[in-house]
Amino acid sequence: QQRDKLKQYQKRISLNMERERDLARQLLKEGRKEKAMLLLKKKRYQEQLLDKTENQISNLERMVQDIEFTQIEMKVLEGLKIGNECLNKMHQVMSIEEVERIMGETQDAVEYQRQIDEILAGSLTEEDEDAILEELNAITQEQMELPEVPAEPLPDTTPEATPVKNRPKPELVAAS
Repeated sequence: QQRDKLKQYQKRISLNMERERDLARQLLKEGRKEKAMLLLKKKRYQEQLLDKTENQISNLERMVQDIEFTQIEMKVLEGLKIGNECLNKMHQVMSIEEVERIMGETQDAVEYQRQIDEILAGSLTEEDEDAILEELNAITQEQMELPEVPAEPLPDTTPEATPVKNRPKPELVAAS
């Protein structure tokens, strides 16, 4: 609001300065040099006021930017605070001892499953494994049916050597 008021003030002073300058010209034409000097001094003072208001506007804008940036920083800090609270709550729910217990139970379950797999794999005899390998080979052979090879010899189809005609190479001629 202050910035807007200062800008309105600047416009008012600028208009006054223009009017007083025109009035000073008119007074000079009429030969009233003293009055024209007084108006020009007043104009000079108003120019200084304009410079001061411009500095004040600049300071206000810088302050507004600082306030906006501080508000952003506050939001970031608030977000960090909420994040830290969430992490602390999660740490309370999941203690190191609880994680170690869960990891141990998981390791035990994996070990138990591995033992079951070994027992099941060990239940196959040597004969069963041989039968499995034979069946695998049979399936592989079925998939790879090759075409029959002809018993007749292949005809000789080598092309006869044909002489290559030698063409004269074109001569290069320099452009003039």
